[in-house]
Amino acid sequence: MKYNNFGDRKLSMLMDFYELTMANGYFANGMKDEIVYFDMFFRKNPDGAGFSIVAGLHQVIQYIRELRFSDDDIEYLRNKNLFKEEFLRYLRDFKFTGDIYAIPEGTPVFPGEPLITVRAKTIDAQLIETMLLLTVNHQSLIATKANRIVRAAKGRPIMEFGARRSQGYDGAIYGGRAAYIGGVVGTATTLTDEMFGVPALGTMAHSWVQMFESEYEAFKVYAENYPDNCTFLIDTYNVIKSGIPNAIKVFKDVLEPMGKRLKGVRIDSGDIAYLSKKCREMLNAEGLTDCSIVASNSLDEFIITDLLDQGAERDSFGVGERLITAKSEPVFGCVYKLVAREQDGEIIPKIKLSENEEKITNPGYKKVWRLYDRKTNNPIADVVCMHDEVIDDTKPYTIFDEIHVWKKKKITNFYAKNLQVPIFIDGECVYEYPDLEEIRQYCKKEVDNLWNEVKRFFNPHSYYVDLSTNLWNCKQDLISQYSFKDSSMRSE
Repeated sequence: MKYNNFGDRKLSMLMDFYELTMANGYFANGMKDEIVYFDMFFRKNPDGAGFSIVAGLHQVIQYIRELRFSDDDIEYLRNKNLFKEEFLRYLRDFKFTGDIYAIPEGTPVFPGEPLITVRAKTIDAQLIETMLLLTVNHQSLIATKANRIVRAAKGRPIMEFGARRSQGYDGAIYGGRAAYIGGVVGTATTLTDEMFGVPALGTMAHSWVQMFESEYEAFKVYAENYPDNCTFLIDTYNVIKSGIPNAIKVFKDVLEPMGKRLKGVRIDSGDIAYLSKKCREMLNAEGLTDCSIVASNSLDEFIITDLLDQGAERDSFGVGERLITAKSEPVFGCVYKLVAREQDGEIIPKIKLSENEEKITNPGYKKVWRLYDRKTNNPIADVVCMHDEVIDDTKPYTIFDEIHVWKKKKITNFYAKNLQVPIFIDGECVYEYPDLEEIRQYCKKEVDNLWNEVKRFFNPHSYYVDLSTNLWNCKQDLISQYSFKDSSMRSE
């Protein structure tokens, strides 16, 4: 399996320009060696969902490993007439030297949790911001949408068919990868298969049928070429009057004499629920009870749910544009915020305040614990703690609501798991990256373990993500401290 993520492309300069101007400023003001801490987190689940799926970590690792500035990059920056020569020389020899901790790909995650924590020198931490965000935002969005669609299909396979309507070729390639983590069985994008081993799937287009004098001839030639994998697209002319009759006739004339079966038929337009029922009747009458009926054409989790509620005879679905673009809500919304800095070996928590309550950050160097019910293995709650806190799962633990602090819950008979794992230590990758299939199976297992109430498409239960007492106190102290420093933060 190939993991040549970027090929010959040079992506070191894929960053917001202000990251370079800030890095230059840190360098000029003697701050380049100061250690800082950044958290990457998101504020809400897309589509009003109860959870999201984190993805994209492998491409983050690849980017950081390859992050170097070429002579051409340095010359480009020199011509901007903004950067000191000493800084440009520093960039010429740049290599990331910091620490990165992250929640593994495929894990169900919730708003406010640090998906990635960076501990590094100021310049190191600043220069990787954009690439971390765009990579994890995109793949987490698609993995989350794919998982919703997979769950809506209730065990019927979902195939990702969206490349031609994706947001550019990287959207197709890495979207297919993320969709596989979310649970699809394969992709129409061949390069995603070549690079990552996501099974490439596909049959025929309407143009194939149109190229022949008759629909029957088009099916016949196809069956002769692909007798072991024969799925016909039956809606080019008329599904009931010609598509299904011709598919059945080719089965009898070509496949059956070869000892082969008709694998499937695909409907890409029309009243899919009605047509699928009629097709099932006609196929069954000819003994083709094992012939699958595949639906495609602008599907998503809501349309699939409606089709199944209407009794549609569908064995699998090909889902394109609404999956690969996450059309219903095409922004994931991860942000990357400074949460602490080191001074004389001491970690000093930092906070960002806002008049919008949801934009107030959680300060300090942190970790995330997930508490699981020992009997069911279902997650009960997540607790965001200071980095040196350990949750003792041998005795009861009380969680509380960050805003309505009188709302408390004592948790017993549980076990605790630290979600973040080390990825880079002192600039060296220490993470043994799992196979993509392992990530996909891990994702399925973790989602299956969530309470059904959290997985509802409408009005899902709000999963508990609480702060430890130490973190809550630190946050309140900083809010009070900075509110009194700045009178504009106080109500008039």
